[in-house]
Amino acid sequence: MNRIIYLNIILFLLVLSSCANVEKSVTTSKPNVILIITDDQGFGDLGYYGNPHIKTPVLDSLARRSVRFDDFSVNPVCAPTRAALMTGKYAMTAGVHDTYRGGAMMAPSEVTIAEILKEAGYKTGMIGKWHLGDNYPMRPQDQGFDFTLNHLSGGIGQYGDWPNTLKRDSSYFNSILWKNGKQVQTQGYCTDVFTEAAMDYVEENKEHPFFMYLSYNAPHGPLQLPQKYYDMYKDVDIDAGLINQGKPYPNVTDHSRENSRKVYGMVTNIDDNLRLLFKKLEDLGIDENTLVIFMTDNGPQHPRYIAGMRGKKGSVFQGGVRVPSFWHYPKAFKEARDINTPAAHYDVLPTLVEFTGAKLPDSLNIKGQSLLPLLMQEEKDLPERIINRYWARTAPVHYRNVSTRKGDMKLVGVGKDEEGNDKFELFNLKEDPYEQNDISAEHQDLVSELKNEMDTWLNTMETSEHIVNSPKPIIGTVHENPVMLNQNDALFLKKEGIKKEFIYWDVIVDETKTFDIIVHFDAPINTTGTLELDLGTQTKSINIEANGQTSFSFNNIELQKGEITIMPKTYLQRKGELKYAYPFYVEIKG
Repeated sequence: MNRIIYLNIILFLLVLSSCANVEKSVTTSKPNVILIITDDQGFGDLGYYGNPHIKTPVLDSLARRSVRFDDFSVNPVCAPTRAALMTGKYAMTAGVHDTYRGGAMMAPSEVTIAEILKEAGYKTGMIGKWHLGDNYPMRPQDQGFDFTLNHLSGGIGQYGDWPNTLKRDSSYFNSILWKNGKQVQTQGYCTDVFTEAAMDYVEENKEHPFFMYLSYNAPHGPLQLPQKYYDMYKDVDIDAGLINQGKPYPNVTDHSRENSRKVYGMVTNIDDNLRLLFKKLEDLGIDENTLVIFMTDNGPQHPRYIAGMRGKKGSVFQGGVRVPSFWHYPKAFKEARDINTPAAHYDVLPTLVEFTGAKLPDSLNIKGQSLLPLLMQEEKDLPERIINRYWARTAPVHYRNVSTRKGDMKLVGVGKDEEGNDKFELFNLKEDPYEQNDISAEHQDLVSELKNEMDTWLNTMETSEHIVNSPKPIIGTVHENPVMLNQNDALFLKKEGIKKEFIYWDVIVDETKTFDIIVHFDAPINTTGTLELDLGTQTKSINIEANGQTSFSFNNIELQKGEITIMPKTYLQRKGELKYAYPFYVEIKG
């Protein structure tokens, strides 16, 4: 039977049955979708996957009741995973190759899952971490989301998240967030705030089909958490019961053990918050008609239990890219079970499109494949395919931290050997899931085959449209005024003779007009110097006095329509010589 017809029959019967229950009134005919993703929560940061210390009863219960993709891979770091998730493509084809330095801006021309479901009649909400561009036209509200509540940059309190940076060790509490593009002062711990907003969102939209992307920034650093959650783990022996578990265990230090305690507390806080959200779905009578997906964005950020896998965040080894993936929708996914077929983040978009009956735009060339045949038990497997992974601060590098997988065979480019030759390692994941035994020497033909696949992919990525021509903020529009250019989306330029790199932004001026440009610093300036503002063909300059100012204005600056580079260059007198100082962020009013 056609899958969509089958799902519609199920949903029709669900509506009929729910009409008889006055306490559970379900008025939607399409399934709701809640996609939950956490940040830097590794595969081993769940009780379900063998961690004896962490308390995650809600997520463990969800796992036991769900269809579980046991071999689900993402990118090694945050922003690329999110770009692939939103677009169904490899992240670099969407312009995203890194977490900062301008590498975390997704091309606005990309079609997101939110835009597709919105076109299909869904309400769309995004709560938490976006990390795909903080300026128009790359913000979540520019990419298909009706409702947004998000922080800037890759994490609350990171330098790009300028409203919270100066709070230092308390940035996760009472954070300044952006609600539908406007600053709002929140009260409480960030995960609690995001969950409360999520519960409000589902209640407000319970009469309509909705897609909610709930993207927690925890347990990403800075590792801040309510005291009661830290107290749960402060005396825990992190290594107990794990070193002799029969699986490889990473080299840990006292510092990483302490970080683990904090991470575990942050994850338990997430778990408690999900209990509230799932209870809200039940109270509203929409739990049976809501698909809940839970996943994480990459491996753990420091050495800790990761179910024996090699690597961590940033690595293309399994510990950096294999994550939990739970799909709970009991009306159609009848049996809780493991699916061992390799699946990936870019499969989420086509799966949700088919699951909801939405239409994939004809011109959209995606990488992912629908997982619905596996979820519905119509198919036992998918055709074998190539899965590539990569990460470095530049895009891309041959052959550093890059992998190509075909079936169970995985080739990893690990850089150079002692003679300067390209070095590769080959693993059979079925026989060696922990990637301990390099078999490249015995299988040179397979190494050559997979290296050719890797070359083809890397060459395609480095010549893709949005890597060659990176996405750029647009200034001077009605959509965002003022525009705040932050360090996360800035580019960096090394100049000979200057120890620090220059920081700059490539932007597009929407139309020729006059702007006020204010350069902000993160601390009062109490020394003399010069601030130059390079604006393409023109340079403006002002003298800096030692009077404790934190911002400097250039007023009535005419910028011509088109692309332009904005580069503040600040030279301050320190210990008898001029030294370059980074701006905190740049504000543009026009």
